[in-house]
Amino acid sequence: MHKTLTPATAIKHKNQQVLPWIFSFLKPYKLKVFAAIVFLFIGSLAWLSLGQGVKMMVDEGFIADNSGRLNEIIAFIVAITFVSASAVFCRFYLMTWLGERVSADIRLTVFSHLLNLSPAFFASERPGEVISRFTADSTLLQSVVGSSLSMALRSCVTVLGGLVMMGFTSFKLTGLVLLAVPLVLGPAVFFGKKVRGLSRQSQDRVGDLGAHIDETLHEIHTVQAYTHEAKDRQSFTACVEAVMDAAKGRIFYRALLISSVMLLSICAIAFVTWVGAQDVMQGSISAGELSAFMFYAVMVAGAVATISEVFSEIQRAAGATERLIELSQTPVDIIQAEQPETLTTPTQGQINLRELAFAYPSASDTNVIEHLSMAIQPGERVALVGPSGAGKSTLFELLLRFYQPKSGQVMLDGVDIANLSLQQLRQQYALVPQESVIFAASVLENVRYGRIDATEEQVKQACIAARADEFIAEFTDGYHTYLGERGVRLSGGQKQRIAIARAILADRPILLLDEATSALDAVSEVKVKQALETLMRGRTTLIIAHRLATVINADRIFVLDKGQLIASGTHQELMQSSSLYREFASLQLLTDESV
Repeated sequence: MHKTLTPATAIKHKNQQVLPWIFSFLKPYKLKVFAAIVFLFIGSLAWLSLGQGVKMMVDEGFIADNSGRLNEIIAFIVAITFVSASAVFCRFYLMTWLGERVSADIRLTVFSHLLNLSPAFFASERPGEVISRFTADSTLLQSVVGSSLSMALRSCVTVLGGLVMMGFTSFKLTGLVLLAVPLVLGPAVFFGKKVRGLSRQSQDRVGDLGAHIDETLHEIHTVQAYTHEAKDRQSFTACVEAVMDAAKGRIFYRALLISSVMLLSICAIAFVTWVGAQDVMQGSISAGELSAFMFYAVMVAGAVATISEVFSEIQRAAGATERLIELSQTPVDIIQAEQPETLTTPTQGQINLRELAFAYPSASDTNVIEHLSMAIQPGERVALVGPSGAGKSTLFELLLRFYQPKSGQVMLDGVDIANLSLQQLRQQYALVPQESVIFAASVLENVRYGRIDATEEQVKQACIAARADEFIAEFTDGYHTYLGERGVRLSGGQKQRIAIARAILADRPILLLDEATSALDAVSEVKVKQALETLMRGRTTLIIAHRLATVINADRIFVLDKGQLIASGTHQELMQSSSLYREFASLQLLTDESV
């Protein structure tokens, strides 16, 4: 069962925090907001003045049988309508623009914050859920700011202005209308709260749906290879039905809200009309005054109905907004120093681990790294070997400070990396993971991902060094070839050579290689090893090793087991001194090499 943000990262928000959060995004555009409100008032007041036109048309035109005066009144009504229509155009344009702009700014703010979160957050949150908040939630908020909020404000002005004009027309009838207002607004408040809570649940289920789609389509090869389509259809159907079930309650209460407001409004108007008709027959008010009063009453009733409908939409958006607030205010767990230290240049690449201990947040009781201490000299080539779960990849993540250790220190050139800015720290490393990462962009953009100011010629030289130019040259568009989502147009070996070219171009003092040649065929492996030899010369290099050739060429080998350093030395030394290394070498290194 999917969970929303975990208690460690979730932030509880009171209802009143939603509007201030939205208004904070409107603040930079206060002139446009002010102009929109001005046009809103002009339009609403123009519509209200039509009531006086109706009054004059009945009393001074129809009843007085004065065609000349009737023509003047009709011209007045047309002029007022033109003013109102112009104001509506300006208001609609400004409010729609503000809705789009605020939605865009919210997406930028949330995305910028997500880039600062550590992998621990993304390990607990599914990408599809996060994507849902970007798309469904922000789009709903855009609709409310650009349309619903404007309608609500306009209707509120219409209600207040209509009541004032009704009061000037007939104080008695206005008093009767005011008695009916609480009866009409009561359902809006009561059912609105229900709609808000159910809307939050509905958006959560939509998030589950997005997560399921993202996961299934991402792993479509595995889905089809194991003929899992029927089960996935069944699971997806369950997700769709869960969305529908969550929506049923929201739809029911919203429909109940709208229908009850309409029923009560019409009943109130009918009763007031009956009382007004009695007053006309008794001569208390004129027919024109009653007509004007009924015009205002219908306007107020329509505005109240609009408020009730829009109110439920705003409540629905409030639930979506709370989800966006949670995302934008998720605490950043990798805290940077307020006044970070600076590494001396050029960076030497000396690494020291001191009594390092670490456990993943999802299993905080189980240490993956335990009292680990080691020293790596500048320019040294070090191989990390050990069984699965020994902590090799975790060590890479700690060096890059993707996670915060429970205790101990990681020192780079004598400086605790916790005291460095994350940008300067990570600019010292070039990472080549075992599973190459290829972005949905061109070859050119993929290679210069770690050095965005590189020229096309520099990219080409890096690809030549990585032995990637030979297959890139075969592409129709060469270095401008689009590689597709996650590099679907490339083979595993080609992806790896693009990743190696990226590391070569980045030209950083420390290399982190997670067995960078593992996905290559024999011919490509020879070529890439030659490129890596050039790349590693003069640089501190840490290699997660699975092959004998890798460890034999290393200056030193660190043997890890259950997060602890068991032994270190050269291949020959460890074959003599470490039984674990001998077993590992005979069962894995030699076997892999023979393959």
